Amino acid sequence: MTEPNTVADTVAPADTTPYFLRDENRFVPNEIARGGWGPSISGHVVGGLLGWAVERAVDDPQLHPARLTVDLPRPTALAPLEVHTTVHHDRRRLRLVEAVLVQAGAPVARASALFLRRGPQPDGQVWSQPVQMPPLPRPGDGSHQTLFMRTYGWGSPIQNPDPAWPHTLGQKYTWLHETRSLIDDEPLSAFTRAAMAADITASIANWGTSALQFINVDYTLALSRLPDGPHVGLASLTHSSHDGVATGSAVLVDANGPIGTGVSVAIAQSGFRPPSVDSVPS
Repeated sequence: MTEPNTVADTVAPADTTPYFLRDENRFVPNEIARGGWGPSISGHVVGGLLGWAVERAVDDPQLHPARLTVDLPRPTALAPLEVHTTVHHDRRRLRLVEAVLVQAGAPVARASALFLRRGPQPDGQVWSQPVQMPPLPRPGDGSHQTLFMRTYGWGSPIQNPDPAWPHTLGQKYTWLHETRSLIDDEPLSAFTRAAMAADITASIANWGTSALQFINVDYTLALSRLPDGPHVGLASLTHSSHDGVATGSAVLVDANGPIGTGVSVAIAQSGFRPPSVDSVPS
């Protein structure tokens, strides 16, 4: 699926500011958490915090996080948040968990997660669309013309090495390597990495000849297994839009192959402006 993994990890940027600092039961966002749709927290950071919360509600390692749906009904301000988690169903083979982000006493985002118990794999083979990803990025190498977005997020000087390429009409790809902590200096779990990466489904599925003209209102991550290693890749699969409403999908991979699928629902909106890396204090 990919070229041999010639490097186990990429070089971390000098700025390792976490997205959130914990203040007792609140989570205080840093400026780096801002997304590309104005002065609000990026959807991938919101989804990461919700994924972190639902994962903490499951203490059985044999329960696999098979599905996460993140609803983003309103902008999440760059202001302190609280997270409330509820287990709705706890059965032998599944657990259903909900997490809600609250700001100033009002819910601003929520997630539903389904955990399934691992078991024997059935015999036989099932057809699936083959995926051919670009090579994994190498440290300091910005030469890959097929990479829609590199590993350090919007605004990085090494993203989109060919400025014209992202606006062509063709399949989009990205390799992500989240080098920041989500909360304080707590290491990212494999599931949190996947939860953050899945938000990018909307970007690569809806990016066209006029750049990005749709804003994400929800996304769903479906995982058959957790990502192995620090890189999570996405390849766009489908896009459909009519009357300003869009749906899109992407396959998620790691260096060893496909791990799941992302699905996004979005609504037409202009004004996407990725924050410049120079505007973020280091």
